Amino acid sequence: MSRGERKGEEKGGKGRRGEEKRRDERRGVADSLGDNQPCTVDMTAKIFFVLAVNFAYLAVEGNLINGDRSFSIDYKSNSFLKDGRPFQYISGSIHYSRIPRVYWRDRLLKMYMAGLNAVQVYVPWNYHETVQGEPIFTGDRDLGHFLDLANQTGLLVILRPGPYICAEWEMGGLPAWLLEKPNILLRSSDPDYMQAVSNWLAVLLPTVKPWLYTSMGNIISVQVENEYGSYHACDYNYIRQLQTLFRYFLGGDVVLFTTDGNTDKEMSCGSLQGLYATIDFGTDTDITTAFKRQRRFEPHGPLVNSEFYTGWLDHWGEGHAQVDQWNVSRMLGEMLALGANVNMYMFEGGTNFGYWNGADHDTRYRSVVTSYDYDAPLTEAGDPTEKLLLIRDVIQQVLSPWLRRCHGIVLWFTFTRSLQIRLTEIRKT
Repeated sequence: MSRGERKGEEKGGKGRRGEEKRRDERRGVADSLGDNQPCTVDMTAKIFFVLAVNFAYLAVEGNLINGDRSFSIDYKSNSFLKDGRPFQYISGSIHYSRIPRVYWRDRLLKMYMAGLNAVQVYVPWNYHETVQGEPIFTGDRDLGHFLDLANQTGLLVILRPGPYICAEWEMGGLPAWLLEKPNILLRSSDPDYMQAVSNWLAVLLPTVKPWLYTSMGNIISVQVENEYGSYHACDYNYIRQLQTLFRYFLGGDVVLFTTDGNTDKEMSCGSLQGLYATIDFGTDTDITTAFKRQRRFEPHGPLVNSEFYTGWLDHWGEGHAQVDQWNVSRMLGEMLALGANVNMYMFEGGTNFGYWNGADHDTRYRSVVTSYDYDAPLTEAGDPTEKLLLIRDVIQQVLSPWLRRCHGIVLWFTFTRSLQIRLTEIRKT
């Protein structure tokens, strides 16, 4: 994410008042309606639905799919198509580089149980290739294991491999050894830079290709670069060369996209024909205005907010940034009701271990602190928050309104049972 041009870090408002009203707002599916509203679905339909849900889960987990798998953009119906059917993703950002490997499964389970069907994840180049020519994909850097866990949990993946990622990460994910070339121009079509990028992508992209959705994996789309429109340059040759590399290593069918901020300049410099242009914005932005801007660059296709800010980052010497949970849940519901695809940045922030924390520089240098809590729905330690419960309610209410009328039909991340109790049961299996 670019930070220099972002304004309006929304501090935590107190939201709605009254503990009793809070309990009413986040009450579960079964409890939200009175007993005088009977379910109109008969027992046969209930049984069929439960079997269908369980089979669908097993199909995702075990790849029990017959026929070809596909993921594409339908420009006529303004939606994604997954296996030929309209699809809307509800995603959350999680950075495996900020969470110890031992906790990956726990965090992914909590995200799935909150109602998400996808996760979005960066791949920091310098985290894997700290020493030139010696890429590491083991231990806490085992990207393949993370992708496997997401697949087993039932989560699709939106991959953001850079080469530049921002993410408030050291040098935006670019390795320090690039600077050994005194005249190198980063994030450009400079030959020295592009040679290093080509060498890295020749390792990374073939590594992740087996996890593409069309290859029976769970990666549905791949981002090229990251908010390039926020950079001071508009080097279209650079983005074009990246596009060629991504197509060469991943094939012509994978959905490639860009993400840029909510201004004409950012969208213009960051987008390129052949890469689907998406936008990002937070609770301080008008939804209609933002998506109208995306429509100027993508007249047809799905609406996508690739970074809907559930919180904000912290800088040294400043207070903990907060974004009001009620505003987050309200805007999420409005976007989902429009049919938009939304990724919540972040869903869990994690920790900047070692010296991996980055910095902003707009009018002055501002270093990011060790904690990347981000006021996210899951805390830095992975604990569910009130914000998560509100988000979970919104997802269920917007996407499955008929389930609220049927006390006996609930998804397995049901509201009617304690999240922590369910997690404990799963860990025992």
